[in-house]
Amino acid sequence: MANTLTSIILVTLFCVSAAGTRTKPFSGKGRNTISALRPSDSDGICSTMVENKGYVCEEHTVTTGDGYILSIQRIPEGQSGKKAGNNPPVLLQHGLLMDGITWLLLPPDKSLAFLLADNGFDVWIANTRGTKYSRGHVSLSPDDQPYWNWSWDELVAYDLPATLQYVHDQTGQKLHYVGHSLGTLMALAAFSKDQLLNTLRSAALLSPIAYVGQLTSPLARNAAENFLAETLYKLGLHEFVPRGEAVIKLLKDICKKPGVDCTNLLTSFTGENCCLDSSIVDVFLENEPQASATKNMIHISQMIREGTITMFDYENEDENREHYGQPNPPSYNMTSTPNDFPLFLSYGGRDALSDTKDVQLLLESLKDHDGDKLVVQYRDDYAHADYVMGDNAKQVVYDPLIAFLRLQ
Repeated sequence: MANTLTSIILVTLFCVSAAGTRTKPFSGKGRNTISALRPSDSDGICSTMVENKGYVCEEHTVTTGDGYILSIQRIPEGQSGKKAGNNPPVLLQHGLLMDGITWLLLPPDKSLAFLLADNGFDVWIANTRGTKYSRGHVSLSPDDQPYWNWSWDELVAYDLPATLQYVHDQTGQKLHYVGHSLGTLMALAAFSKDQLLNTLRSAALLSPIAYVGQLTSPLARNAAENFLAETLYKLGLHEFVPRGEAVIKLLKDICKKPGVDCTNLLTSFTGENCCLDSSIVDVFLENEPQASATKNMIHISQMIREGTITMFDYENEDENREHYGQPNPPSYNMTSTPNDFPLFLSYGGRDALSDTKDVQLLLESLKDHDGDKLVVQYRDDYAHADYVMGDNAKQVVYDPLIAFLRLQ
């Protein structure tokens, strides 16, 4: 019954969202949309999720090389009030269909962002293009079709470098990087091209995503194998919005019914999470999930079907040649990460998106990594959402992660 309920709700959510998100053809007028799309200080992540918990927070923006205006939050100090001096900076990068609030869902004594700040780190929180607080562009509106002409290739090529460089310039220091889910793929893809390493001290990858050909999530696999994202794209739905007001209200109403445990609704997508407190669901639904580009969903679907890690496949040799100078999309080589670069990987036995078999393929590509530069943690009971919403994540994942960062 729980799985049936999950499917009904997610299908309803998808249909309602898709019906209201057809993008308009490119207007070509080059209008400035920044002021309309950038949140004010009163409704940004700092004011709604950080300052009300007693922490100092700063709102920043950075413009990517292709014109997207991204929101970044900074928590420069912990609750002790000790002023940030040369506190080592750390950038937190969220996953697919999420934003920076990912790292702030748990209470301050359990949230990774707050724990890092309280442990003397200068915390920076990234938000990729298309999410609620990063919808600005120097000339395009989210209503314009070209605004959504990107996949995670562009997150690797533009969003991540712009964000890292901005934090590096602001702090004058190399950064630690922590990614979850798609945030790990972004980093690994960049490392495979020998990019960004000169600005980083280390990287921690939670629920690492590289290979996804063996994922066991029935929802994700069925969507990929049935070309769901491709169908949406052909229908002119270039913005993929997994939420709508009516559906969120429906979910909340259902969650209030006796005997309904809303933490189970995630199972068919993420795997059976061990350690979610049902009280966090309301916080999650207030802020997540977030929009992405349908083209991005197509790219991930290609990876699931093919079991490979390549750039976006236009599935037309002429188009691929136009973009890449070759008939097939170039591959990201996971063996190219320097062997002496400090890495922390943590994966879970119940994760249906970062499946253990796929993680083993990634680890095989890192087999020559220096033994003292690679820490691998395995949690048999953890699934995908546990890493950012797990009630015990502090003790079992974050404390070891922070200890790793301190050594680098």
